Amino acid sequence: MKYIDIHCHLNFDDFDLDRGEAIERCREKGVGMIVVGTNIEESKKAVKLAEENSDIWAIIGLHPTEVQNEKFDYEAYKKLAENPRTVGIGECGLDYYRAEHASKTLQQEVFEQHIALANEVKKPLMLHLRSGVGEAQNAYKDTLEIIQKHAKVPGDVHFYAGSLDEAHEFIKLGFRLSFTGVITFARNYDEIIKSIPLNMIMSETDAPYVTPAPYRGKRNEPAYVTEVAHKIAEIRGESLDVVLPHLVDNARKLFGI
Repeated sequence: MKYIDIHCHLNFDDFDLDRGEAIERCREKGVGMIVVGTNIEESKKAVKLAEENSDIWAIIGLHPTEVQNEKFDYEAYKKLAENPRTVGIGECGLDYYRAEHASKTLQQEVFEQHIALANEVKKPLMLHLRSGVGEAQNAYKDTLEIIQKHAKVPGDVHFYAGSLDEAHEFIKLGFRLSFTGVITFARNYDEIIKSIPLNMIMSETDAPYVTPAPYRGKRNEPAYVTEVAHKIAEIRGESLDVVLPHLVDNARKLFGI
């Protein structure tokens, strides 16, 4: 495994017509994948893919924008979490950008249930955080307070878009930060990628979303994580021989794969 995409949605119906081919394209490049659930059905699909493929692992959970559509069934998610092919709990967290203000409390309650499950099964968290407008809608600040109070496990802040100061606070708590294809065409992530330790960085695609350059305009897929990994090395001014093994090793250590 030369590369790893630690957060993709190969379980989504966007891949129904060519899922097998997408997996083969990953294998040709030496890309391993962690497939992430967003509700109970997508989590089941993620686990099934992981059971069927030795280079795929699963993360299961209820996305914060789904909490008004589906009750968090602790026991059902626990059953999936206990599967040896499941390596984490999520994507869970807080999304104030797309959620109505009334659901903020509900999101926090469901997030704490995910943390309780992660603590129980001793598997890391996969965080989805997106702030709204104004300091009162800072999902990163609220999440730091919640995990400081409740979490006994580390995790990853997927698609990191917080501040450098917040990045350091997450790292103090043992959380790694992962970056997507957006870093190939936007420069506002460069300072964070340069400033934090290499052993706390991971690569992801969030496929089928945020396709990296030079594939902009096409559906994203896990094989494109190569572009993300190469860009991380370029931004840091470090060789691929140094960066690529670290990105894989960081994922192995956090997720126990």
